[in-house]
Amino acid sequence: MAQEYDLVIVGGGTGGYVAAIRAAQLGLKTAIVEKGQLGGTCLHKGCIPSKALLRSAEVYRQSINALEYGVEISKAELNFKLVQQRKQAIVDQLHSGIKSLMKKGKIDIYHGIGRILGPSIFSPIPGTISVEMENGENEMLLPKNIILATGSKPRTIDGILVDGQKILSSDHALELESLPSSMIIVGGGVIGIEWASMLNDFGVDVTVLEYNSRILPTEDVDISNDMEKQLVKRGIKIFKNAEIITESIDCSEQLTISVNVEGKMQTFTAEKLLLAVGRVGNIQGIGLENTEIEFDENFIKVNDVFQTKEKHIYAIGDVIGGMQLAHIAAHEGKLAVEHIVHGNIHPIHYTNVARCIYSYPEAASIGLTEEQAVKEGLNVKVGKFPFKGIGKALVHGYAEGFVKMIADKETNDLIGVHMIGTHVTDLISEASLAMLLDATPWEIGETIHPHPSLSEAIGEAALAVDGRAIHF
Repeated sequence: MAQEYDLVIVGGGTGGYVAAIRAAQLGLKTAIVEKGQLGGTCLHKGCIPSKALLRSAEVYRQSINALEYGVEISKAELNFKLVQQRKQAIVDQLHSGIKSLMKKGKIDIYHGIGRILGPSIFSPIPGTISVEMENGENEMLLPKNIILATGSKPRTIDGILVDGQKILSSDHALELESLPSSMIIVGGGVIGIEWASMLNDFGVDVTVLEYNSRILPTEDVDISNDMEKQLVKRGIKIFKNAEIITESIDCSEQLTISVNVEGKMQTFTAEKLLLAVGRVGNIQGIGLENTEIEFDENFIKVNDVFQTKEKHIYAIGDVIGGMQLAHIAAHEGKLAVEHIVHGNIHPIHYTNVARCIYSYPEAASIGLTEEQAVKEGLNVKVGKFPFKGIGKALVHGYAEGFVKMIADKETNDLIGVHMIGTHVTDLISEASLAMLLDATPWEIGETIHPHPSLSEAIGEAALAVDGRAIHF
């Protein structure tokens, strides 16, 4: 007999489980169908494990350079097995917490593969969820509403076989039992740059091959250029305008690959290759063909309140494309639930969502880049302040980087904020709040920032927009 629910969520990642919690708070009888583990990609194959590894890489780098701080360490050794154990312990702790939240909210969990059925004896409209359980049995769920939160998987390139041995996805890289001596990373976007930074800190010889004319192509040009300068200074080799000749890949012994770099053929060798060219939505095998839902080869199409063409079926998170960030998926999940219950929501202004890169140095941004603003016909004014003018950055031991603030010259509205340097993934929240409250650079500059603090760079950059910076 089919189990009835107010809401069934297919996918228990960040977007799915947050939506379930909000639904329970609003009194909906809710269930999650998850084929893997609650927490999804972010917890098990993305945000959390990669940041745990990045933190270990940071500690190792600081230990090697401890003498710069007057601390003598006879020998710093890396135990990668313990690094992986620490990563897993963090994941396990958070996973346990999510399970507790599900129990607290009286949210039913079905461990298996969920598929949407078409009209049937259970329902005159598409929407019954058939769950192929782990034990081989089948459950039928009859929800009034559905949220598809099936997440994403690493994108591949035709002609490059990801075997998990010589050629890796980010999923495989997170499970490495030992570090390779050398790694080619195909892709200079966020994932590729974070891995390049981490592996370099761990002592791996890293080469980055980027198809575009610059790394981090969606970021402000100044951020991209400064990131490249700082990574190259650390010994990471970066090649742009690099087109891989897929048929040239040879994995018989050491991995060899031919690449057309700015019109010239070059050959690269490494122990392993990491393919980091983005992610695509998990849309296969969930029954979309049994519905009127519109989708392309990678993502589900939704309206501005996350409804598909089947109005009782919503979709959120990576599976609908966009910025593909965990904090966006979580917010979309809450809004979808609130639309189900209340019928109206405050839509997300995606331009005003902060995005972060957890490499060394970190980068963070919100709003339009300078190039985007100019393309939109805006007359801009820019303030820029370097961390080398901030005492706390010097005390911290890393004063490279800057804060860049962009405003509309005519209205004085804040358009974008872009940062590169130490701890900027934490500092960006002030800029995020400023964007939400429609603050002007003058208001940010008049805010008294504590001294010494890294946040002083934000205040100085705001003052610099109108030529009023004090310390530079």
